[in-house]
Amino acid sequence: MTMRRVKVGSRKGERELSRLVGRARRVVDTKTLRRASKIVNQVRRHGDRALAELVRELDGVEVGEVSSLRCQPGRVGELEGVLPPNFVEALERAIQSVDEFHAPQVRAGYELDRDGVWLEERRAPLRRVGVYIPGGRFPYPSTVLMTVIPARLAGVEEIVVATPPRAYAESAALRYTLAALDVREIWGMGGAQAVAALAYGTESIRRVDKIVGPGNVWVNAAKKIVAGDVAIDGVPGPTEIVVFADGSADPSLVAADLLAQAEHDPMAAAILVTPEPALAKAVDEELAAQLGELSAPAVAREAIKRFGVALIVEDLEEGLRVAEVIAPEHLQLMGEGPESLSHRAHAAGAVLVGSATTAVFGDYVAGPSHVLPTCGSARFASSLGVEDFVRRSHCIRFSREAASDWSETAATLADVEGLEAHAAAARRRRSP
Repeated sequence: MTMRRVKVGSRKGERELSRLVGRARRVVDTKTLRRASKIVNQVRRHGDRALAELVRELDGVEVGEVSSLRCQPGRVGELEGVLPPNFVEALERAIQSVDEFHAPQVRAGYELDRDGVWLEERRAPLRRVGVYIPGGRFPYPSTVLMTVIPARLAGVEEIVVATPPRAYAESAALRYTLAALDVREIWGMGGAQAVAALAYGTESIRRVDKIVGPGNVWVNAAKKIVAGDVAIDGVPGPTEIVVFADGSADPSLVAADLLAQAEHDPMAAAILVTPEPALAKAVDEELAAQLGELSAPAVAREAIKRFGVALIVEDLEEGLRVAEVIAPEHLQLMGEGPESLSHRAHAAGAVLVGSATTAVFGDYVAGPSHVLPTCGSARFASSLGVEDFVRRSHCIRFSREAASDWSETAATLADVEGLEAHAAAARRRRSP
């Protein structure tokens, strides 16, 4: 059997559901956090010297001065000749789509004038943002679009990219994408050491205000450690998908979409929720067949072995409840029944409606950022957007008349809380 099949409500099914909900604990474990903490502290305390040693050890690149890690930005014209066929056209279309989706998120602050009380919400872009672009088995030009475009629309002045040095050196597509979006500060460094350098700065690298972007377990552990000293977008784990489907769904498409996410990472989760045991069996057969068609199936096979499961539910209502409990990064609704519940699906990073809407479109071309909450954090977190690169503050001004009018109200509330100096400061604004 390729994928386990368990009935929700049974003892085995509840154990499986609990294991999926607690997946985050297995993604960033205590041992990894301890090791990542040592790396972060080395860079924080010793700056360039520690960073150079760690890049040599962990990125496998010889480094003299840390300044040599700064990558020379590519030039669009020079790179076009070495790119895969049709890449430029595909990238330009994707850039337009991502830009069009995020542009309406840009908004100004506002002012209120309320009988002598003037209020303003001020919105300002973050000044300097670090973007981590993964580069493990493959580089990810698409992640550049999904992070840099919202930051640029927000008005961020300095966008700093960190990516493993070999990823930048070996991928003309990645270099072209960064050049096309006019990213000028690029550092060839990966892992926890890159996160630490961005968070705290070194003699050669100025610290940033926020770090965004997905990464491996070391990147996520480091982001968890530096949170609070620098803003982060979250701690995204390996990708995950829940396909909620009924008997009218095409099992070959269900299997294809489960595999598309499973091939990302051996810790990825590919989950089918269905009231139809026959569909689960057909999808299992399709998975076996489609795995055999992949030239490199090892990662997807391992992911399905670890976190691949078909959860058999009593009906559509229970299926929706299970999907909401898991709160996945991607929730794909396939078949007439699940699709009719799309308006009630809330706890997911992205809801994809209909068999035509593969999560792959969300990964590349639909427009919303594919930097999404994972491991259940979709219960409270959102996809990356323009708002993530903006800080809000407010300005308040009372006229003398308004201050007098509000002074006793403020003082009364302060009295209730036992704050005498607060109350006194308010009453001193009262006109005689």
